[in-house]
Amino acid sequence: MDKKHGVGRAEVEVLRFVADRPGVAVSTVAEHLSATKGQTRTTALNTMERLRKKGFLRREKLDGVYKYFPAGGKVRLFEGLVDDFVETVLGGSVTPLVAYLTQKVDADDAQLGELRKLLEKLEGDEHVS
Repeated sequence: MDKKHGVGRAEVEVLRFVADRPGVAVSTVAEHLSATKGQTRTTALNTMERLRKKGFLRREKLDGVYKYFPAGGKVRLFEGLVDDFVETVLGGSVTPLVAYLTQKVDADDAQLGELRKLLEKLEGDEHVS
């Protein structure tokens, strides 16, 4: 995902909304923002276009209307957001994120198993380099 850094809270809300409704029109996002934030259609359009230019969203013209989709799909979108957060907020260090997870997240056995697999993969990747 080739993007500029920096995603604000309002942008994240729009990204989540679009990720949950791929192929959404600006009018639908505008209705949501109007109902939840009192924002206008122009705000929705400007936010969505800014996110498109940053590489988080893509658009297609379908039936004469631009529809917006997460660039690379929903999973890739959230990976990009986490990457952006780690780089811009945490200065590239994942240690504060892992520390947060150990203090704030009540993971079940399945989630802990997934985390162990990820750690094993990370450790395996280090030995390859």
